[in-house]
Amino acid sequence: MQVLVHGQVDYLPTYQAMQDFTAARSPDTPDQLWLCEHPPVFTLGLAGQASHLLAPGNIPVVATNRGGQVTYHGPGQVVAYPLLDLQRAGYFVKEYVHRLEEAVIRTLADFGVTGLRVRGAPGIYVRPQDPGSHQRLPETAPGQDPFAGLAKIAALGIKVSRHRTYHGVALNVNMDLEPFSRINPCGYAGLDTVDLSTIGVSTTWNEAAVVLGRKLEALLPA
Repeated sequence: MQVLVHGQVDYLPTYQAMQDFTAARSPDTPDQLWLCEHPPVFTLGLAGQASHLLAPGNIPVVATNRGGQVTYHGPGQVVAYPLLDLQRAGYFVKEYVHRLEEAVIRTLADFGVTGLRVRGAPGIYVRPQDPGSHQRLPETAPGQDPFAGLAKIAALGIKVSRHRTYHGVALNVNMDLEPFSRINPCGYAGLDTVDLSTIGVSTTWNEAAVVLGRKLEALLPA
């Protein structure tokens, strides 16, 4: 896998470049991993509902062809775009999503933070009040809030075209989190969003990008 650190790049040209790369690749094209940071932008997935955009204000909104609802990208967030041939890799979409989440969990572990999965809600969550806790999440009964005591630290949205992936995962490192209050993050009203800085981890975008990139390289073999 070729790892390309693009740094801060505009969202729309990057989105178009992912589509172009995926459309042009052959069975022999090496997989790539793009590590990016975007200026402020809200993106809507294929299932995205305008009602989840509460008050976008002056931040642009881009409709995309990834899965999922609405999310926010901005400075201080590592966005990883694996451009992978799943047929060549030998596993299916469900396994691919699991590996993306596992890469984030392992990245957080390197910073002393326990990343958590919530059933039916893709992405990775943490306990802001006790980010290093290894306690298992309790089972939630119908009607209970599955996000009680949790906040989202990484969002996931993918597209698979002819077994080839693009879009990916975004890890919040050190951001202005205010724009998340202008949306229902990933379609969940009132869902709290945090970054590493908020839960007491001091690191740089570059360091977090390197760690996440290495975890993805290890978990996404060609």
